[in-house]
Amino acid sequence: MNKKTMITALFMMASLGLQAQQITADRNELNMGQVLFRTPSTVEFKLKNTGTTELRIEKVLSDCGCTQVKFPINGIAPGAAFSVKATYDAKQLGHFQKQIGIYAAGGTTPTMLTLKGVVVAQLTSFAGTYPIELGQLHTDIGDIEFDDVNRGDTPIQKIHIYNSTDRTAEPVMMHLPNYLKAEVAPSRIAPGHTGVATVTLNSRLVRDLGLNQTTIYLGFMPGDKVSENKAISVSTVLLPDFNQLNSVFKKGNPVFSASATTLNLGSFQGRKRLKGVIEIENKGKAVLDIRQLQMFTAGIEVALNKTKIAPGEKTKLKITGVADLLRKVRTKPRVLMITNDPKHSKVIINIDYKL
Repeated sequence: MNKKTMITALFMMASLGLQAQQITADRNELNMGQVLFRTPSTVEFKLKNTGTTELRIEKVLSDCGCTQVKFPINGIAPGAAFSVKATYDAKQLGHFQKQIGIYAAGGTTPTMLTLKGVVVAQLTSFAGTYPIELGQLHTDIGDIEFDDVNRGDTPIQKIHIYNSTDRTAEPVMMHLPNYLKAEVAPSRIAPGHTGVATVTLNSRLVRDLGLNQTTIYLGFMPGDKVSENKAISVSTVLLPDFNQLNSVFKKGNPVFSASATTLNLGSFQGRKRLKGVIEIENKGKAVLDIRQLQMFTAGIEVALNKTKIAPGEKTKLKITGVADLLRKVRTKPRVLMITNDPKHSKVIINIDYKL
């Protein structure tokens, strides 16, 4: 074997050795939620040796002396699970985010873990109830609405979670579209304890004006299956931007006017469908444009005679309720209109009925 071949073989062996020792974390980031001031709190990271040789942890480094780490000192067999415990000594109020690097023997690149949370002087708890059952967890709400959103806004909604089971939950939000992000704190909720899921909307990634709807799911732990009994409906109403329309309405704005903002269809009393009418009038000096006409729930059908209404003109919005579909809805039926009237860019028509 010549010198060049020998060097190449050594590099390959070293590379194989590094690749054979692999650490995979169940979660690389854990949120501790609220941590009481001057009270050390511990989280446990679950990891696994996914390599093909015995793993030995050579050292563990943290970016702060306030974080103490305990890790296995003996060898870890291929495929074996192990844990790393991190204790944060909360000596400063406010949000924190600390990193831990795990170095395997013979390796140069660490496996990075992150713990985060907020240090508080006094723990606060949710005073409400948890009437919604989503899979094995209970929550305070089953639907999320981001209302009156302008492009560029990043509003948040919170879902309070209660773990009524006898197992530790690791709640996870599933099937999030690209414009939603969710984080649960703490990452693990012990039996009989509570947590909070924070859902954040990035309105710049919402494509359409008006009503945008999607369904996300609350799982008990990573890998949980999606099912209807874990569903959370999310509605976003994105408003038009009127900052660029000042020059358009030089001679006056359109003015939206409706005969009512609540339509009572009455009682079905065995009938399959009920109908009602809302009269819409443009009392302004420019053409009124009904840009979007949408329903928040199933069970409602709408028809609008015209979407562009000249000054002084009227039109009729016909609304039909379908009994079989309305029996299945969980939220109040409403009709949404997005218009070019700066003072009435969003119009909601509430639908009342009795089944």
